[in-house]
Amino acid sequence: MSRKSLFDPLLDQNPVALQVLGVCSALAVTRELQPALVMALAVTCVLAYTNVAVSLLRRVMPRSIRLVLEVTLIASAVIVVDEILKAYSPETSRVLTVFVGLIVTNCIVLGRAEAFAMHNRVWPSLLDGIGNGLGYALVLILVAACRELLGAGSILGQVLITPPSNGSGLVPNRLLQQPASAFLLIAALIWGLRSWRTHLAEPPGGTAPWQRQERGR
Repeated sequence: MSRKSLFDPLLDQNPVALQVLGVCSALAVTRELQPALVMALAVTCVLAYTNVAVSLLRRVMPRSIRLVLEVTLIASAVIVVDEILKAYSPETSRVLTVFVGLIVTNCIVLGRAEAFAMHNRVWPSLLDGIGNGLGYALVLILVAACRELLGAGSILGQVLITPPSNGSGLVPNRLLQQPASAFLLIAALIWGLRSWRTHLAEPPGGTAPWQRQERGR
């Protein structure tokens, strides 16, 4: 179970590509690779902390206010992450602006706390948080690398594609720097993943295998 908790979210239960969670931040911070990497690390840290904290407190948490307590735990972790970013990477913090704070409302974090950490011990919950963070990071890195390389001709600020002087060759497509391109790339990624791994596709009027597995936990 621990191995599945860590590795399944990369492909078979990817939170963005399969469960379509956390899409808003994935659309907003993937214009360049560096802020996408920072956002992915921040979400992974918050996920791991929240899952561990909820798992430790699950037996003493009053059910009537458990959602309030879970959001409070998430918010406390987000505040710490935001302050660390402001102190050690102010430029990246300015690029990410409000999106670090919006991790509090990220469906992946609260969803994993409710669906997994509330019903499992600490170690599996930690691995589940890290695994879902890595699955989220994988989508962000792929989309951000594509947008920055093909849209600006660079990766992490290093210019790799220069416009040709004679009018021939590869020219960066500025359309990929627009917000709509992230939506189209994520849609293409979801289509590609479900076409490649056909057992993940939802049958007409039915439930996909990954959905049945999630409900059975």
